[in-house]
Amino acid sequence: MASPQIDEQHPDAVDRAVDDQGPSGDLKDLSAHAVAQGQALSGYENLSVWQTVWKFKMCSLLCFLASISAAAEGYQISLMGNIIANPGFARQFGTQIGADGEKVLASSVMSVWGSVGPTFQMIGQLSIAFVSNRFGRKNAMFFFWVTLLASVICEVLSRNWKVFLVSKILGSYGVGAMQSTVPPYISEIAPTGARGALIMVYMFWWITGQFFAPVALQVMSKTDPNNWLTPIYTQFGQVGLMFIIYLILPESPAWCVGRGKIDQAKKNLRFMYRGVKDFDFEHHIHLLVINIEHERAEANEQKGVKWYAIFQGRDRLRTIISAWPLLTQQFIGLGVFFGYGTYFFQQAGIKDPFRVTCITSGINIFATIVIVYLADITGRRLIACYGTTLCMFCNVGVGILGVVPKGTVSDNLLVVFAVFWNIGLICNGASAYAYVSETSSQRLRSYTAGFANGLVTPTGIVLGVLVPYMLNNNEWNWGLKTCWFFTGLGTPFTVAMWFLLPETKGRTTAELDELFERKIKPWRFHKTTTLTESLVEMKNDHPSVHMVEDVGTHGKSG
Repeated sequence: MASPQIDEQHPDAVDRAVDDQGPSGDLKDLSAHAVAQGQALSGYENLSVWQTVWKFKMCSLLCFLASISAAAEGYQISLMGNIIANPGFARQFGTQIGADGEKVLASSVMSVWGSVGPTFQMIGQLSIAFVSNRFGRKNAMFFFWVTLLASVICEVLSRNWKVFLVSKILGSYGVGAMQSTVPPYISEIAPTGARGALIMVYMFWWITGQFFAPVALQVMSKTDPNNWLTPIYTQFGQVGLMFIIYLILPESPAWCVGRGKIDQAKKNLRFMYRGVKDFDFEHHIHLLVINIEHERAEANEQKGVKWYAIFQGRDRLRTIISAWPLLTQQFIGLGVFFGYGTYFFQQAGIKDPFRVTCITSGINIFATIVIVYLADITGRRLIACYGTTLCMFCNVGVGILGVVPKGTVSDNLLVVFAVFWNIGLICNGASAYAYVSETSSQRLRSYTAGFANGLVTPTGIVLGVLVPYMLNNNEWNWGLKTCWFFTGLGTPFTVAMWFLLPETKGRTTAELDELFERKIKPWRFHKTTTLTESLVEMKNDHPSVHMVEDVGTHGKSG
């Protein structure tokens, strides 16, 4: 009996092929066709998000531990953005004399820091992909860990802005490499049913780190306003914790299979899924193998076997989708509210800018918890699109405040808009990590993640130079009107998100491969039936019927 054919233009073609044949032979034929397309059932497709987390407790815990790395990233980025408002820091690294006779940081110095940092962050994002693909995800983690440790040591020893620049170079490289390594790693080891939530936990830790940086600075501002070194020292604790976690984490089984290290993949799977009753390790290896073999066959057919295949055919679209939410962040005011948050409120005339930053960060943590809960319920697409749209409305609101008389009411409204803008960005940012990690094919994951992150950075470099001039009262003095600039930049990117972002919730890598190969429109992914979904439906309707992958090839392994 012929296998059902997939109609690229009609998503229901699979279902019609199923309906035209009998259940027993049909299920076997459909499963055989699915295997040829790199798909098969794991047996856990019907678990809910929290059932998945509970079933695979060790694997979920490992994802959670891996995401703690983001705390160091968020802490360092927030610390470097906010410490410039510390009087002692300005006195140590200032090169100009302000109107009050005190040393102040020159906009040119802040622009150098703001541009060189993203430049080396981009280098880290792009270069780590080759390390990760050649030597493994775990070795890549230790590689960037060394640069992060070196950056903190350099920060502690620096006493002029040029030496501090070196620490920015090292830290930015490490942060960029981390961004392109850890979320894709989590995507590779996470169970499909809870993958979105486990990836977005990375954002939770990022926000947590971003929250504690201004808290540390706020404490110093009350007890020892000129003390800028103590917050720097606190980074050693985070770097030390990262080292312990990286020792515990196993290598990605998907990477092992892709490199032909089957025995190592089995060993890591046994560690990740320890305690899961009747878990079929051989079958799970089989799922990885058939997916990677299918991707390689497609790549050979399209002559896209090298790393630059991310720029070719449907993989080019997958790369654009991976980068889009991150790219949009830059155009909706990331540099204003996040990069220079405290400085922005300070220049806007808020009496206690540190406190406002702490308030917005605390609310961000709560919002992130909600988003993690919703990640595999509502999906990534709606979270990203609605969150980014919210940011645009808040930009308009803040822009209006910039052209009306300043007073207590306008200051309070500024805080309200800043809070909701931050919530919108959290929605965008959490989803962005998911899209960077999930959208690409398995064989190109590290390269796609690296390029998607790296593509965004040149924009950050330009805005890193411009934003201090926009906000500085002694330069362009745009103040709150800066948000009109980002309203104009961000609107087309926000509109495009609604048409460009697919829904990846509950889809395996093999299912996403199928949808892209069938050239389904991204906004129709969630309405399209895949081979795996058809298999699940038929298996549920006819549980006594065996499929191809059930027959005599994958016995249980303890």
